[in-house]
Amino acid sequence: MLKKEKINFILEELNRLYPKTPIPLSHQNKFELLVAVLLSAQCTDERVNQISPILFKVANNPFDMEKISKEKIYDIIKPCGLGPQKSKAISELSKILVKKFNGIVPKNFEELEKLPGVGHKTASVVMSQGFGFPAFPVDTHIHRLAQRWGLTNGKSVTQTEKDLKKIFPKEAWNKLHLQIIFYGREHCTARGCLGIKCNICKSLYPKRSNPIKTKK
Repeated sequence: MLKKEKINFILEELNRLYPKTPIPLSHQNKFELLVAVLLSAQCTDERVNQISPILFKVANNPFDMEKISKEKIYDIIKPCGLGPQKSKAISELSKILVKKFNGIVPKNFEELEKLPGVGHKTASVVMSQGFGFPAFPVDTHIHRLAQRWGLTNGKSVTQTEKDLKKIFPKEAWNKLHLQIIFYGREHCTARGCLGIKCNICKSLYPKRSNPIKTKK
């Protein structure tokens, strides 16, 4: 299968399986989305969706959040893991949003990535899912599948993002990154497929017999 045929097949199959792509993290505003994405680091979306409503009931905007102690935030978000770092980041970014942005989440990568606890991936999710800006956030699922599908050399998450942006149309990025995540969770799992069992892997590489070892 030629590379263009691979890309078309992947797009068609994912659109067939996931015609709609609901945002996995529950939120009511862009500040809640930002905090939820921050909480999702090394934590499942399911767990975040259990914990974040408890936090947002106490404070769902930076004006209220900056008044809450880091200790109280930590007590709530502890089940999400990395509690000390995340509670400190949530507290500090809330203060910055109030002081510098009048409580509004900035609509650009540069300002988002300056916020405590916000890296490129988190900023990409907020820009994509919060503002509808074309972005391609790469998580572990996407990084793994891109390697199994022969779309990247897998040297780094940064390289995977660059490679995917080159081969897929820009207008598809926001939906596609969610479709790949959903597919990675349901079909091309870390240990369940190994690049040889799911429909996309078998269709792209029908003669492949050895498991694909994912690069970090």
